[in-house]
Amino acid sequence: MNKRVKWSIIIMIGAGLIGGGIYSQLPKENEELTAADKVMTGRHNGKKILNVNAKIIKPQLLKDEIQISGSLLPDEEVDLSFETSGKIVEINFEEGSFVKKGQLLAKVNDRPLQAQLQRLVSQLKLAEDRVFRQNALLERDAVSKEAYEQVKTELATLNADIDLIESNIAQTELRAPFDGVIGLRQVSVGTYASPTTIVAKLTKISPLKVEFAVPERYANDVKTGAGLDFTLEGKLNAFHATVYARESKIDPATHTLTIRALYPNTNGTVLPGRYASIKLNKDEIQDALAVPSEAIVPEMGKDKIFLYKSGKAQPIEITTGIRTEAEVQVLQGLQAGDTVITSGTLQLRTGLPVTLDAVN
Repeated sequence: MNKRVKWSIIIMIGAGLIGGGIYSQLPKENEELTAADKVMTGRHNGKKILNVNAKIIKPQLLKDEIQISGSLLPDEEVDLSFETSGKIVEINFEEGSFVKKGQLLAKVNDRPLQAQLQRLVSQLKLAEDRVFRQNALLERDAVSKEAYEQVKTELATLNADIDLIESNIAQTELRAPFDGVIGLRQVSVGTYASPTTIVAKLTKISPLKVEFAVPERYANDVKTGAGLDFTLEGKLNAFHATVYARESKIDPATHTLTIRALYPNTNGTVLPGRYASIKLNKDEIQDALAVPSEAIVPEMGKDKIFLYKSGKAQPIEITTGIRTEAEVQVLQGLQAGDTVITSGTLQLRTGLPVTLDAVN
């Protein structure tokens, strides 16, 4: 290889290295700025125009709600058992059926008691006749008053013994204490039952109690008679209940107040024991002015929004009230009929030309 070819190769390599260094220092396109500029669709007096969405403010009903969880409880529930011991001779209910108050559900053997009752009842007529005769003799002074009082006491004692036996017989009968749905039975005919033996569970499911707890800061906001809505997993519709009772004090361990509401459950389709997601209405404000939460721009400890006026964005300072999931009440700074810009708020500046894409 001669010197001329060698130097030509060296010069070409050097030129390539120099060219690469110069290219690396050239300004590159900023992809983020390019993407941001895509929302600018035109120019107005040399200024870019921002495409935005807006909302025309109208008075509306605004609900101040608390989102909490709770559980559904039966209105009444009891484990059914006999008041006395004995062998079960009858079971008169079907599992899972509805029973009425006073309905005979089961019975233990009462034959010895029935025999005692029959013996006492057979003596009753004789004792009553004895009192009648002694009273007639007493009126003719043919018998002492003491003798009359004696037979009268014997009759009263006999009636008391009859009442006692009848009460003991009643204890051999298991009757429904209230209307409700009876659950699965835990005994069979022939089982020897005692007062500790659970026969079945009876549950009153109409109405249902909705129990929940609110943080102590809301304790005075939930009054008796307040309404609430709750939803259940797998159910699309909401259910309405009314607060009827509050616990007497705040729980010192959890710093919450336990509250109960009633849901009518007239058709009995909702079962107790379920988890409920509750929306509790603290307050309802008529003719409130509210803006979407994304329209508010915090700045130096204050809140402001941008209004659409004559094709430009104009900021105003506002005073806010209650907040819901999607909206914020505006107490000062906003008028009904104002058009509030709800998108692109971080790019807005005073007097920036804007174009409305969608207006709600």
